[in-house]
Amino acid sequence: MTIIVVMSVASSGKTTVAAGLAERLVWAFRDADSFHPPANVAEMSAGTPLVDADRWPWLDAIVSWMNERADRSENGVVTCSALRHAYRDQLRTSRAAIRLVHLKGSQELLAARIAARRAHFMPPALLASQLATLEEPGPDEDTVTIGVEHAPEHITAELSRLVAARDDGPAQAG
Repeated sequence: MTIIVVMSVASSGKTTVAAGLAERLVWAFRDADSFHPPANVAEMSAGTPLVDADRWPWLDAIVSWMNERADRSENGVVTCSALRHAYRDQLRTSRAAIRLVHLKGSQELLAARIAARRAHFMPPALLASQLATLEEPGPDEDTVTIGVEHAPEHITAELSRLVAARDDGPAQAG
C-alpha cells in the first residue's frame, strides 16, 4: 500500500492539497497537526520551535497511522512538515510504501500566506525557523516537488495525474 506524505513548511498549503488529493483518489487522509500532543501545540502557539525530543513521538504517531493503513491494505495521504532527512527516514520505518510530495514556495509567498491565516496555532514568527531547518529532499527520496504559486486545485489535479501516471513510468511535476 502507498502513503503519500505531503511535506513542507507552514503555509505551503499542505492540508488543502493533501485533503484534495485524498478526496480525488478516494484514499484515507490525516493531517499531521492532529497527531501533535497538546504540549507541542502550546509550545508552537507560544512561538517556541519544537526540538527533536518533541518531534520523535509525533513522528512515531504518524508512522503508526501509516502502519494501520498498510495492515488494512489501504492507501493514504498524510501531511507532515518532515523538514529534515532524519524525520523522513523515521517516516520510512512504516510498513507502507512512502512517496513524498514536497510543496515548495518562496519565503515571501509563504510569509504572506502565514500572515493571512486565522485560527491556526502556528505563528508567523516560526516560518523562519522552519525554513532554516528544512533540508530539501534528495534524489534518493522518491520525491515530487511542486511549486505552491499555483492554486491548490491546480496542484491537486497535477498530483492526481502524477499518481495515475506513476504505474506507466516516471512523471515530473509541471
